[in-house]
Amino acid sequence: MQKKISNHLELISEYKIKEFILPHLSRGKRGFKSKFDLIKIVQLILKRLKTGCQWRELSVKEYFSDAISWQIVYYYFNKWSKDGSFYKVWTNLLSKNKKLLDMSSVQLDGSHTRARLGGEAVDYQGRKKCKTSNIIFLCDNQGQMLAMSSVKSGSHHDFFEIEDVFDEIIAQLEQSDIPHKGLFLNADAGFDSDDFRNLLDKNEIIANIKINTRNSKSINKEYYFDDKLYKRRFKIEKANAWIDSFKSLLIRFETSAINWKNLHYIAFIVLLSRKIKV
Repeated sequence: MQKKISNHLELISEYKIKEFILPHLSRGKRGFKSKFDLIKIVQLILKRLKTGCQWRELSVKEYFSDAISWQIVYYYFNKWSKDGSFYKVWTNLLSKNKKLLDMSSVQLDGSHTRARLGGEAVDYQGRKKCKTSNIIFLCDNQGQMLAMSSVKSGSHHDFFEIEDVFDEIIAQLEQSDIPHKGLFLNADAGFDSDDFRNLLDKNEIIANIKINTRNSKSINKEYYFDDKLYKRRFKIEKANAWIDSFKSLLIRFETSAINWKNLHYIAFIVLLSRKIKV
């Protein structure tokens, strides 16, 4: 008999996993069917995301009557990360639930995470006095994450390769069938530059960026800025706090940049799925 899973670790119900996640996970070629219950594989991945335990410490016996190794769970996580399955789940879930979003303004910000084991896109960050990785996030006016950049090493500031970063974010919005033209975008003074403002203007996005007093090029220019609207930027801080509630994202232990990025997509899926009533 299968053991009952502890409810406090059930981040997504079995029904939602079956309806929202499984249809978009790769299953192999030529109709191959896994001999493992993929719902329970997903639940174990979610458990690792929430608790931050090592992969080898996953309590697989709690989920499977026939003992399987933690390597099997990691195999599926690694496979689905690299073939884009989790990204597909995320964009599909987002596109079908746009009514839950508040697009009256969007918030842009970067977040540095300590990286304990090194790996791809990791470098020393002076402000945190340790090695970190950096990701740029975009969320809606409620703090629901919408898109994210590729992982950058911590030695780079938020504005590093901003054109490529923003192209990635726009592409993700388009993949999720979310219109970006006409959006009001809040960003802090770290994003205050003519090049970035021109990039937003090119994409028909209204920039509401705080003036950087150390930027001599901006001080004497009359840019659009709505202080009341800018106060909504705290929503990105709230969103980052929700992300940090997943212990695997609080400190980076994944050495692969793509796996680290996909842990974030899984967290996005969890947070949005909680809002969906079935």
